[in-house]
Amino acid sequence: MEDEAIICLYWQRDEGAIRETREKYGNYLGRIAWQILANKEDCEESVSDTYLRAWNSIPPQKPGLLSAYLGGITRRLSIDLYRKKTRLKRGGSEYALSLTELEDCVSGGDTTGEEVDLHLLAEAMERYLRGLSPDARTVFLGRYWFLDPLRDIAASHGFTEGKVKSLLYRTRQGLRAHLEKEGFTV
Repeated sequence: MEDEAIICLYWQRDEGAIRETREKYGNYLGRIAWQILANKEDCEESVSDTYLRAWNSIPPQKPGLLSAYLGGITRRLSIDLYRKKTRLKRGGSEYALSLTELEDCVSGGDTTGEEVDLHLLAEAMERYLRGLSPDARTVFLGRYWFLDPLRDIAASHGFTEGKVKSLLYRTRQGLRAHLEKEGFTV
Protein backbone atom coordinates (compact mmCIF):
# COMPACT_ATOMS: atom_id res chain seq x y z
CA MET A 1 0.00 0.00 0.00
CA GLU A 2 1.25 3.49 -0.80
CA ASP A 3 2.20 5.88 1.99
CA GLU A 4 -0.57 8.34 1.10
CA ALA A 5 -3.19 5.59 1.51
CA ILE A 6 -1.71 4.55 4.86
CA ILE A 7 -1.76 8.16 6.07
CA CYS A 8 -5.40 8.43 4.95
CA LEU A 9 -6.20 5.38 7.09
CA TYR A 10 -4.65 7.14 10.09
CA TRP A 11 -6.69 10.27 9.37
CA GLN A 12 -9.84 8.14 9.14
CA ARG A 13 -8.86 6.51 12.47
CA ASP A 14 -8.96 3.12 10.75
CA GLU A 15 -7.01 0.53 12.75
CA GLY A 16 -5.92 -1.00 9.45
CA ALA A 17 -3.36 1.82 9.34
CA ILE A 18 -1.29 0.08 11.99
CA ARG A 19 -1.53 -3.28 10.20
CA GLU A 20 -0.43 -1.68 6.92
CA THR A 21 2.36 0.22 8.66
CA ARG A 22 3.60 -2.98 10.30
CA GLU A 23 3.48 -4.84 6.99
CA LYS A 24 5.32 -2.15 5.01
CA TYR A 25 7.74 -0.77 7.60
CA GLY A 26 8.00 -3.36 10.38
CA ASN A 27 11.38 -4.75 9.25
CA TYR A 28 12.78 -1.25 8.63
CA LEU A 29 11.74 -0.03 12.08
CA GLY A 30 12.99 -3.23 13.69
CA ARG A 31 16.39 -2.70 12.08
CA ILE A 32 16.62 0.85 13.44
CA ALA A 33 15.65 -0.34 16.93
CA TRP A 34 18.10 -3.26 16.76
CA GLN A 35 21.05 -1.01 15.88
CA ILE A 36 20.39 0.96 19.06
CA LEU A 37 19.11 -1.65 21.50
CA ALA A 38 20.57 -4.99 20.33
CA ASN A 39 17.88 -6.81 22.31
CA LYS A 40 14.90 -8.54 20.69
CA GLU A 41 12.34 -7.76 23.39
CA ASP A 42 13.41 -4.11 23.65
CA CYS A 43 13.25 -3.77 19.87
CA GLU A 44 9.72 -5.19 19.79
CA GLU A 45 8.71 -2.77 22.54
CA SER A 46 10.19 0.20 20.70
CA VAL A 47 8.57 -0.71 17.38
CA SER A 48 5.23 -1.36 19.07
CA ASP A 49 5.46 2.01 20.81
CA THR A 50 6.22 3.56 17.41
CA TYR A 51 2.87 2.33 16.07
CA LEU A 52 1.10 3.81 19.10
CA ARG A 53 2.96 7.11 18.78
CA ALA A 54 2.09 7.26 15.06
CA TRP A 55 -1.57 6.52 15.87
CA ASN A 56 -1.63 9.34 18.43
CA SER A 57 0.19 11.88 16.26
CA ILE A 58 -1.47 11.31 12.84
CA PRO A 59 -3.61 13.44 12.78
CA PRO A 60 -2.77 16.28 13.37
CA GLN A 61 0.62 15.51 11.78
CA LYS A 62 0.61 14.70 8.06
CA PRO A 63 4.11 13.36 7.35
CA GLY A 64 5.58 14.09 3.94
CA LEU A 65 7.75 10.97 4.03
CA LEU A 66 6.17 8.28 6.20
CA SER A 67 9.30 6.12 6.39
CA ALA A 68 11.39 9.01 7.75
CA TYR A 69 8.63 10.03 10.15
CA LEU A 70 8.27 6.52 11.55
CA GLY A 71 12.04 5.97 11.55
CA GLY A 72 12.53 9.15 13.57
CA ILE A 73 9.95 8.03 16.12
CA THR A 74 11.56 4.60 16.44
CA ARG A 75 15.01 6.13 16.76
CA ARG A 76 13.94 8.52 19.54
CA LEU A 77 12.02 5.83 21.42
CA SER A 78 14.89 3.36 21.10
CA ILE A 79 17.46 5.87 22.33
CA ASP A 80 15.22 6.76 25.28
CA LEU A 81 14.80 3.08 26.12
CA TYR A 82 18.54 2.48 25.73
CA ARG A 83 19.32 5.31 28.12
CA LYS A 84 16.75 4.07 30.59
CA LYS A 85 18.11 0.51 30.49
CA THR A 86 21.81 1.36 30.66
CA ARG A 87 21.84 4.46 32.84
CA LEU A 88 25.02 5.85 31.28
CA LYS A 89 26.73 2.46 30.91
CA ARG A 90 28.28 1.89 27.51
CA GLY A 91 27.19 -1.41 26.05
CA GLY A 92 27.96 -3.20 22.82
CA SER A 93 25.25 -1.65 20.64
CA GLU A 94 25.91 0.32 17.48
CA TYR A 95 24.40 3.34 19.24
CA ALA A 96 27.06 3.30 21.96
CA LEU A 97 29.81 2.64 19.44
CA SER A 98 28.75 5.47 17.12
CA LEU A 99 28.48 7.91 20.04
CA THR A 100 32.00 7.02 21.13
CA GLU A 101 33.27 7.76 17.62
CA LEU A 102 31.62 11.19 17.59
CA GLU A 103 32.78 12.26 21.07
CA ASP A 104 35.64 14.43 19.80
CA CYS A 105 33.36 16.24 17.33
CA VAL A 106 30.41 17.18 19.51
CA SER A 107 30.59 17.70 23.24
CA GLY A 108 27.88 16.62 25.64
CA GLY A 109 26.91 20.20 26.42
CA ASP A 110 26.36 19.43 30.09
CA THR A 111 27.77 22.66 31.53
CA THR A 112 26.41 26.16 31.10
CA GLY A 113 29.53 27.26 29.25
CA GLU A 114 29.08 24.46 26.70
CA GLU A 115 25.39 24.97 26.00
CA VAL A 116 24.67 25.75 22.36
CA ASP A 117 21.55 26.55 20.50
CA LEU A 118 20.63 23.15 19.03
CA HIS A 119 18.94 24.76 16.07
CA LEU A 120 22.13 26.58 15.06
CA LEU A 121 24.18 23.42 15.57
CA ALA A 122 21.79 21.42 13.40
CA GLU A 123 22.00 24.07 10.66
CA ALA A 124 25.81 24.04 10.79
CA MET A 125 25.86 20.25 10.55
CA GLU A 126 23.39 20.32 7.64
CA ARG A 127 25.60 22.82 5.78
CA TYR A 128 28.59 20.56 6.32
CA LEU A 129 26.75 17.43 5.19
CA ARG A 130 25.42 19.16 2.05
CA GLY A 131 29.00 19.95 1.08
CA LEU A 132 30.16 16.33 1.27
CA SER A 133 30.37 13.94 -1.64
CA PRO A 134 27.35 11.66 -1.97
CA ASP A 135 29.41 8.66 -0.78
CA ALA A 136 30.76 10.48 2.28
CA ARG A 137 27.29 11.78 3.16
CA THR A 138 25.54 8.40 2.87
CA VAL A 139 28.33 6.65 4.79
CA PHE A 140 28.17 9.28 7.55
CA LEU A 141 24.37 9.15 7.79
CA GLY A 142 24.39 5.38 7.60
CA ARG A 143 26.72 5.22 10.58
CA TYR A 144 25.48 8.07 12.74
CA TRP A 145 21.78 8.37 11.88
CA PHE A 146 20.82 4.81 10.95
CA LEU A 147 23.55 3.35 13.20
CA ASP A 148 24.54 0.76 10.62
CA PRO A 149 27.49 -1.51 11.39
CA LEU A 150 30.65 -0.77 9.41
CA ARG A 151 30.42 -4.11 7.55
CA ASP A 152 26.91 -3.27 6.29
CA ILE A 153 27.95 0.19 5.13
CA ALA A 154 30.98 -1.27 3.36
CA ALA A 155 28.88 -3.92 1.64
CA SER A 156 26.21 -1.47 0.48
CA HIS A 157 28.82 0.89 -1.04
CA GLY A 158 31.19 -1.75 -2.37
CA PHE A 159 33.95 -0.50 -0.05
CA THR A 160 36.24 -2.31 2.35
CA GLU A 161 35.64 -1.76 6.06
CA GLY A 162 39.02 -0.01 6.16
CA LYS A 163 37.88 2.47 3.52
CA VAL A 164 34.66 3.13 5.46
CA LYS A 165 36.62 3.69 8.69
CA SER A 166 38.98 6.04 6.90
CA LEU A 167 36.13 7.94 5.24
CA LEU A 168 34.32 8.28 8.56
CA TYR A 169 37.49 9.46 10.28
CA ARG A 170 38.14 12.13 7.63
CA THR A 171 34.48 13.18 7.71
CA ARG A 172 34.51 13.50 11.52
CA GLN A 173 37.70 15.55 11.33
CA GLY A 174 36.12 17.77 8.69
CA LEU A 175 32.99 18.14 10.79
CA ARG A 176 35.06 19.11 13.79
CA ALA A 177 36.95 21.75 11.81
CA HIS A 178 33.70 23.03 10.27
CA LEU A 179 32.01 23.35 13.66
CA GLU A 180 35.04 25.15 15.13
CA LYS A 181 35.04 27.52 12.14
CA GLU A 182 31.32 28.14 12.75
CA GLY A 183 32.14 29.16 16.34
CA PHE A 184 31.14 26.01 18.21
CA THR A 185 33.30 24.73 21.03
CA VAL A 186 34.29 21.16 20.26
